Amino acid sequence: MNSFPEGNAIVYCQGAFATPNGKTAHGLVRHTHRYRVLSVVDSRYAGNDAGIVLDGTSRGVPIHGELGLAVDEAISQGNPATHLVIGLAPDGGRLTAEARSDVIRAIERGLNVDCGLHDFLSEDAEIAELAAQKGVALRDIRKPPSRKDLHFFSGKIEEVTSLKVAVLGTDSAIGKRTTAWVLVDTLQAAGYKAELIGTGQTAWMQGVRYGIILDSLINDFVAGEVEHAAWTAWKETQPHVIVIEGQGSLMNPAYPGGFEILAAGRPDVVVLQHAPGRKEYDGFPGYPIHPLETQIRAIELLSGKPVVAIAINHESLDKSTMAEVCQEISKEIRLPACDPLLNGAEPLVAALQPYLEKKK
Repeated sequence: MNSFPEGNAIVYCQGAFATPNGKTAHGLVRHTHRYRVLSVVDSRYAGNDAGIVLDGTSRGVPIHGELGLAVDEAISQGNPATHLVIGLAPDGGRLTAEARSDVIRAIERGLNVDCGLHDFLSEDAEIAELAAQKGVALRDIRKPPSRKDLHFFSGKIEEVTSLKVAVLGTDSAIGKRTTAWVLVDTLQAAGYKAELIGTGQTAWMQGVRYGIILDSLINDFVAGEVEHAAWTAWKETQPHVIVIEGQGSLMNPAYPGGFEILAAGRPDVVVLQHAPGRKEYDGFPGYPIHPLETQIRAIELLSGKPVVAIAINHESLDKSTMAEVCQEISKEIRLPACDPLLNGAEPLVAALQPYLEKKK
């Protein structure tokens, strides 16, 4: 069993906080077991509380304008940082020249660095050499695991007796992971034993107990790893509910995730995350998001299982109107709809209740 937290983290999100490209930082500000989050770096919001910027709720996580200030402030507070965590999640997952320079500065200040991008710090000769000299660790979270450690789909998912809930989305970077965590927390508060299956680097950074990093895997093994993670969670903890974090969306042109989760995770039901204020696929102007009804039909056709509720992301919408927005969507598609970040996930749990009863 991992011993968390592992250390004190500064989350690096220069130029991307409060945008879809800062979703890793957002997840760490909202929820993580792996680190104690000390601060965020983004000069555009320097002096603000990261929670206020994100959700309007103070979380005691200040935003600093540059890395050196964040390191010095932590020392002055008697709580020095041990890790720099890259909170950027740009399209393509590449490390910018500015971010690379700040990684070097962090190593020079004695910080370990965790990075979930596709540019591997451990394969950058200058960075790797400096890290060795300073005695700090580099962890490339998206580095592919050894083939010998991977699993091929076997069908053992059929042994799982827990209710399996997939949280899929109508787009990438739309809040699936956040809703999955809120749903797990709400299920646990209601007396159910629930486990989250993380499928991306941010969930790993948040300290999820069971999971994979889907886009680090060779395609032949994706289905088997999804199956193995869910089966292992069931075998080891016997939860009432297993919640599987979705990736991308079925119809996003660059991130058509979800197929393996439906095919190999074999969820019993689906909760669908949707941002009514978003009109085009994330990062792709000119590619309109398919209508919500179309996406529901596609999921149900592929899986043979029902979409039971809609989780709403209030991006680009007036928060004061969200009750009316949820009511309108619920009336239009005849499914419960709620904004879990603003109002909690109790309506999602209520939608799952009939399926939980069948599992007893």
